Amino acid sequence: MKPGVLVISHGSQERGWVDRVEETVEGVRAKLGGGVPVECSYLELVEGRLIQDGIERLEAQGVTDLLAIPLFVSAGSTHVDEIGWSLGAYEEPRRPTDLERCRVNARLTYGKPIADDPEIAEVLLDKLKESSVSSEPSKECLLLIGHGSEEPWFREEWKRGLEGLAARMKRVGGYAGAAVALLRPEEVAERVRELRGSHPRGTAIVAVPVFVSEGYFTSSVIPKRLEGTGCRYAEGSLIPHPKVEEWIRRQASEWLESLSV
Repeated sequence: MKPGVLVISHGSQERGWVDRVEETVEGVRAKLGGGVPVECSYLELVEGRLIQDGIERLEAQGVTDLLAIPLFVSAGSTHVDEIGWSLGAYEEPRRPTDLERCRVNARLTYGKPIADDPEIAEVLLDKLKESSVSSEPSKECLLLIGHGSEEPWFREEWKRGLEGLAARMKRVGGYAGAAVALLRPEEVAERVRELRGSHPRGTAIVAVPVFVSEGYFTSSVIPKRLEGTGCRYAEGSLIPHPKVEEWIRRQASEWLESLSV
């Protein structure tokens, strides 16, 4: 038996976006050591580094047992669902997909996306401490913003994970309040009004994007949603941050321990 890990991200034509993912995976590779091959692949847009390419690189190294970790924020991402189906983790996707089935000879375990895992709450809290937008948490409310989905089951999964993160960050960081919003047209503004209505005048609202890597949504879409709301914006993304590496490493280590039982 030879285990290997495949980290799967979305992909982008922006080199900086890909570099941030590669940097994160390189950190995981170093922490797991040379005995466990770790490869990075992408759903789309990165030529020669797609999911099938990553599978073949690992199997060429003799991997017989494969853990595929989706580096996505939520199980509510339709991409997480279609990737799982493509890998053969289940018979039918929850919604139609253009992906094809991958060729996988190794025994496959499909891992979990981020959801509300504690390392990710710590990442976001660390980034808030490093920024200038949050200085007195007891007089501030957090508004976590995620991509979301228009389809009911996927939307509920997005909300569940983000609400778990928000509750953890409120408790650990000592914030006055916390709420979540998805990128539906009026939802961000609605959540801001609700927070203002339920907290004393003068309570600041800090909007926090929950996205794996920076890009169009963090730099353009969310700022437009926040226009006129008076919110502070903690621009940024989850990677690069060493605790994202730790999240991947922990999932891989738990899987490796299960193989030895």
